[in-house]
Amino acid sequence: MDWEAPAVVLAARAYGEGDAVATVLTEAHGHHRGLARGGGSRRGAAVWQPGNLVQVRWVARLSEQLGSFSGELAYATAALVLDDPLLLAVISAACAIAEEALPERAPHPRVFAGLLRLIANLSQGSKVLAELVRWEADLLADLGYGLDFSRCAVTGGAEELAWVSPKTGRAVSDAAAGAWKPRLLRLPPFLLGPVDAGPADWRDGLRLTGHFLARDAFGAHHKPLPPARLALYDRVVELARADSTNGTEAPLACLTT
Repeated sequence: MDWEAPAVVLAARAYGEGDAVATVLTEAHGHHRGLARGGGSRRGAAVWQPGNLVQVRWVARLSEQLGSFSGELAYATAALVLDDPLLLAVISAACAIAEEALPERAPHPRVFAGLLRLIANLSQGSKVLAELVRWEADLLADLGYGLDFSRCAVTGGAEELAWVSPKTGRAVSDAAAGAWKPRLLRLPPFLLGPVDAGPADWRDGLRLTGHFLARDAFGAHHKPLPPARLALYDRVVELARADSTNGTEAPLACLTT
């Protein structure tokens, strides 16, 4: 049994002396693990860093075995973001979400394509946070927890959508929200169309997708959100606080309840 494909490295954990068990995401083979010979050595570790794009070959005697990976580095994402704490946090969060939320060996081509797009857009700096939120929404949809921002859950109209029900994941217009606003999640405009966004929008977008990731994708399996995702939210809350002294940041606890 064997296959070869472009893959994004999601994680690599030391195994024995000098080897590593690597987890990658491919278009056709989905979330896949294998033993990377030499992946724990100094040279090998540079290849199997989360976020790197690698041309991977997987070989095993039987399909159900762990098998082994060999890989050639195609794009060194990890090295490019190493000196940028925010972008490093973005890649770390995305890889952790994909590794822990996606079922093994099930293809999710939209999630894979979105992760490639996220990597390609890292040159945008902090603006890539909007791309991350969109990718998380797509991942939720692929797992069967799709959010509906097409029309208001109360009126059926598509105008002035500004909130999302934390129970149903459906949009609610500003007028229909009324006294329920404090209980709803803010819907950042960039999730409705191509508009400029700032730190408060990125924060609220991460809060929105984080709520449903925590409740559905992770909570349904009795797992918490990955620490890397929680750490990214904290970092973006600080960005929003620095950007505006008038905004009110949502507490981190909102991602775990």
